[in-house]
Amino acid sequence: MVETPAFLDSSRPDVPDIVVPRGVVPFFLPGRPVRGRLVRLGPLAEALLGRHDNPAVVSRLAGEALALVAGLASALKFQGSFSLQAKGDGPVTMLLADCTDSGALRFHARVDTERMAALLGADPAPLARTLLGTGYMAFTVDQGEHMERHQGIVSIEGDTLSAMAGHYFETSEQHACFIRLFCRQTESGWRAGALVLERIAAEGGIDPGRELDNAVLDQNRLARSETDEESWLTAKALAATLSETELLDDTLLPEELLFRLFHEEGVATDRPRALAYGCRCSRAKLAGILEGFPPDDLDEMQVDGDIVMTCEFCALDFRFPRDTVGGLAR
Repeated sequence: MVETPAFLDSSRPDVPDIVVPRGVVPFFLPGRPVRGRLVRLGPLAEALLGRHDNPAVVSRLAGEALALVAGLASALKFQGSFSLQAKGDGPVTMLLADCTDSGALRFHARVDTERMAALLGADPAPLARTLLGTGYMAFTVDQGEHMERHQGIVSIEGDTLSAMAGHYFETSEQHACFIRLFCRQTESGWRAGALVLERIAAEGGIDPGRELDNAVLDQNRLARSETDEESWLTAKALAATLSETELLDDTLLPEELLFRLFHEEGVATDRPRALAYGCRCSRAKLAGILEGFPPDDLDEMQVDGDIVMTCEFCALDFRFPRDTVGGLAR
């Protein structure tokens, strides 16, 4: 039997086959300029976070990032992905989380182990800002290989990841958002979720058949603007009452939770979106990376005749016999 060459081999070791059918539930408040997404990763959070040997504070930050990108990616109208990348001078030197339009999630956190140990010795529960330090945060919409990427970059501002994301939308997108993020380790494993509210342009206008003078038009616009602002502030106040226990409770249905929060304003849900384990590594992709190294470097990488590459996203090891990559050893 002839083995498939590494650069053509799309296989990979077994990974969790987990799909959360109602991972993202979009909703809106009828007659009000508010829409949102309720995100709950359920057991998918444990499958993603539990594979990595990170301190609990890093897993908590990563879980919040996964919930955030899951909610934002659900708004994509094309095939592609939405990613968050944070780089700073803190113990977590890099954090990356992304989600495709189909709900496939993955993440990677790069940790300075010595600095992290020193930090946890002084502060067992550091804030996200302390973990990341001073740096920048980038939000990227990738529409595919042959399309231009859209990316917004802002400095890291705020103590929590929710505040950092809010700063991005306020400064880069000029878009009013309210974001709640939670992640913790429960008796059932890691759980993570998000509530994302957006203020949208109000519908309606002036009947073209009516003739109104400028003063009346201005009064109508002002009254509508004041009403919309009040509705937005009310929605934010109600969303702020969401507790970590409620959001991460597997037994509490999304519709029940949304009704608890917004029944005074009225709330309606849209079609839910699935979330899934979504690392996209394969032997072919990693072999392609190895082919870019000179033969002498490949020789130095081998151990007992094999080169081992570990995927940073799913923590799986891929073994490549040296004589199958980059030609035979000299």
